[in-house]
Amino acid sequence: MTFYDVPIKFNSDPKLNTSDLLLERVAISPDHAIFSRQNPDETWRNVKAVDFLNEVKSLAKGLISAGIKPGDAICIMSRTRYEWTMIDFAIWFAGAVSVPIYETSSASQMEWILSDSDAVALFIEDQEHLDRFNSIKANLKNVRQAWTIDSKDFSDLHVAGEKIGDDQLETARTNAELSDLATIVYTSGTTGNPKGCALTHKSFVDHAKNAAAEIPELANDRQSSLLFLPLAHIFARYVSVLCIHSGIRVGHLGDSKQVAKYLPVYQPTFLLAVPRVFEKVYNGAELRAETGGKGKIFRAAAEVAIEYSKAMDSKTGPSFALKAKHKIFDRLVFGKLRAAMGGKVKYAISGGAPLGARLGHFYRGIGLVVLEGYGLTETAAAAVIGRVSWQKIGKVGRALPGTGIKIAEDGEIWLRGINCMRGYWRNEAATREAFDEDWFRTGDLGELDEDGFLTITGRKKEILVTAAGKNVAPAPIEDPLRAHPLIGQVVVVGDAKPFIGALISLDPEMVPVWAKNNGIEEGLTLAEATKHPVIIAEMQQAVDEVNKLFSQAEQIRAFEIVDIELTEASGHLTPSLKIKRSKVMEDFDLQLGRIYVNA
Repeated sequence: MTFYDVPIKFNSDPKLNTSDLLLERVAISPDHAIFSRQNPDETWRNVKAVDFLNEVKSLAKGLISAGIKPGDAICIMSRTRYEWTMIDFAIWFAGAVSVPIYETSSASQMEWILSDSDAVALFIEDQEHLDRFNSIKANLKNVRQAWTIDSKDFSDLHVAGEKIGDDQLETARTNAELSDLATIVYTSGTTGNPKGCALTHKSFVDHAKNAAAEIPELANDRQSSLLFLPLAHIFARYVSVLCIHSGIRVGHLGDSKQVAKYLPVYQPTFLLAVPRVFEKVYNGAELRAETGGKGKIFRAAAEVAIEYSKAMDSKTGPSFALKAKHKIFDRLVFGKLRAAMGGKVKYAISGGAPLGARLGHFYRGIGLVVLEGYGLTETAAAAVIGRVSWQKIGKVGRALPGTGIKIAEDGEIWLRGINCMRGYWRNEAATREAFDEDWFRTGDLGELDEDGFLTITGRKKEILVTAAGKNVAPAPIEDPLRAHPLIGQVVVVGDAKPFIGALISLDPEMVPVWAKNNGIEEGLTLAEATKHPVIIAEMQQAVDEVNKLFSQAEQIRAFEIVDIELTEASGHLTPSLKIKRSKVMEDFDLQLGRIYVNA
């Protein structure tokens, strides 16, 4: 199969916009809790749909009183929190356009987005963000106001809106239609200034309605989720809109490092995460078991979970013996893992990168159905997703209703449909380059099977061409290596070189635990760990195991362990955790030289 379109299930009234999703939810069940907010004592209190609507209206009136007009762009720069979504909907209720900025963005990145989007105002979270904004304020003549969420600014805005009537608010709210601009989301590009993706209200309204109809087991008002991914990224943002449409109760967490602490308290029924989160949950569980002298039991349990999941796809299903083993390990291991995730988690959505068959089978085997999805900022997140009733572990699912998918002659994935952007903001040249008629060129490489399930095979721009002319996609090699508990990031190299190599960074959280479990008593710094012979030998063994999966030309012949953690803060990852390959190559030129010194 090379292409197909999935017929749309719901076509909304063209007069609607994203704000109508909240009004429809309130009309269905005004007293239903669609949010939970954290109290100072770390307990949670529910927020009814009608109460959230009233807060949104109050803030939207405040924006109108501050001079915000329909079509104006307003930026939001904050961690993931309840107020983020409130502000987002208030901007839409005021008829305006919301523009997210990652809360980790530098002053120069803020300046680019504020300037390029023609933003007239900005919401920021705290004094540190305000200081960052003040350092560039003189260059931003269009930005008239900046409101700080954690200050009196926020409450004053609500008070100021009291003089605005409901009729005036409704006029502003209904100014936008499905075809109008809803948001400009800037890509967290690995090079150059980010491009602004102009997404319409249709990309949220029809996209949410059709996705909810396709995965009703998850998108319903009996579900709850703890949202910790950045709302500045389209993945979390779209799902938050889907949750409001579906009535899913959402709690917000601004620090992803606190997820393990709050999952048992919040007890969500489904999670939204990137593959790295699922990897760290697995690796952490394995290391804890190793520390407690139960490493062999955990590994045996993991193999049973994977075998059990694979058997679920066979005609006969799991054998009696396998069911018996699974039942034992469910009591000893699987139940404890589910309890650590809150005890009620049944579903998860994974996006941002392929999860991999091993982890997919492992989680399904312990009782957690992970639906892999695929999409881009340009497609308002998910264009393709697995179905609860129809999964192929290791593949990222089928296209959603209203979406078309095509594999071009060179293997590139092309998409079209209700979720696609109308173009790059103020960048006609980039828009022309990205589209072939109504097909969006994703830049990703993939394959479709006979049922239309998509497999991601790499990134077109990241293909390495060795000196011998062999084309090698780095991602399929990097993904299984990152599954090792000691490894934080992997960057496969080899463009115009005689063989494939790799730069590896260690996970600083895992190093001390692994070291102790493996007889290294001295406390190692990260830099010391990169030179320790036991850790180097472990990395070699991990590379050797992964090499078995690939042809000789694709195998890693040499590697170097870098002495820092590759993170967004270090400048080597984007906010959506994609590797900035050119930056890595530039900063670790010495290590690259050592890989090929004898080539």
